[in-house]
Amino acid sequence: MKDEKIVNLLSMAQRAGKVASGEFAVEKALAAKQVALLLVAADAAESTKENCEAAAARQGIKVYYVLSREALGHCLGKEFRSSAALLDKGFSKALEQRILDAN
Repeated sequence: MKDEKIVNLLSMAQRAGKVASGEFAVEKALAAKQVALLLVAADAAESTKENCEAAAARQGIKVYYVLSREALGHCLGKEFRSSAALLDKGFSKALEQRILDAN
């Protein structure tokens, strides 16, 4: 249930076109400095986690480990996703608050 609010907000952001998901799309958004918040699946590969942390640190972007790869992909309308980047500050702020409230 605590993840339900996170999933609902992520789904809404995806429908609004404010999410880049998947390794290639996230890297592209990071390169274009469009990322407001970076999400990584809790069960993502260690190399994925390290790469995301390094890229986010270079730009001062917060990284949160949420959901599983399957759950993250499902709420974005995909099969599996190890990472997703929120491109909108409003959605990012709301999602960050929900993540912090869930913990």
